[in-house]
Formats: sequence, C-alpha cells, structure tokens
Amino acid sequence: MTTAAPRFDLPEPDDFTRPYWDAAAEGHLLLRRCHACGKAHHYPREFCPRCWSEDVTWERASGRATLYTWSVVHRNDLPPFGARVPYTAAVVDLAEGPRMMTEIVDCAESDLAIGMELRVTFRHEEGGEAVPVFRP
Repeated sequence: MTTAAPRFDLPEPDDFTRPYWDAAAEGHLLLRRCHACGKAHHYPREFCPRCWSEDVTWERASGRATLYTWSVVHRNDLPPFGARVPYTAAVVDLAEGPRMMTEIVDCAESDLAIGMELRVTFRHEEGGEAVPVFRP
C-alpha cells in the first residue's frame, strides 16, 4: 500500500480561520482590523499584535498590494513545491497596511520590481483551500 506524500502547502482551517478561507474560496481576501488602535493585521489572529486588544473584526481587503521583496525559488524538495519550481516567493505590502508573505504568479522574473503594483488572485487546489497569491 502506497501512502501519499505529506502536503506542506495546504492550510488547516479551524473554527476561528474558517471565515478567512470561506472568503478566499469566493475570491476575497480578509484582514483583521483592531477597533482599539485602528490598525489592520495579517495573518489572522484573535487579538491585535500591536496593542493586544481583542476588539478585532474581519474586514474585506481591497486586494491591492505593492511588491516589497521577492526571491525566485529554483529548488525545493518538499512536495508539491518541487513540481512548481521556479516560483517567486514574495512579501507584499497590502494597501491596508499589513505585510503579507505570498507568491507572485503570471509574471516573468525579469519584470519584477520593488514597488510594482499587484492584485490578489487565488490558487485553487483540489482537496484544499483557495490560497491568496498576487499578480501584476
């Protein structure tokens, strides 16, 4: 009996993050916004990482971002990443303020530039959640 290779790229939603993944499946990126200090944050947490307030709610993001930095990955031995190389791992600044680790898609390495405008899109994997990635 052959077992499938473990997946390291699929999120494991829980009751708290379920709204995030449900919105992603519909093509929307959610953030958390703190009502005490007014700051948005990503990744989703039940408290504000700036002021520690628990007065935070879900908010639909615009989907706009700018490229902060990136690295093109040419080798990755973990499945399924090895089948995707080369791919562009990146950090983007969301229009709402938070930085987010992600992947850049539909863009040649030679076209990447710090500060370039990006828009969210979603990778839909069979048997998994829709994952936000960005493209020009």
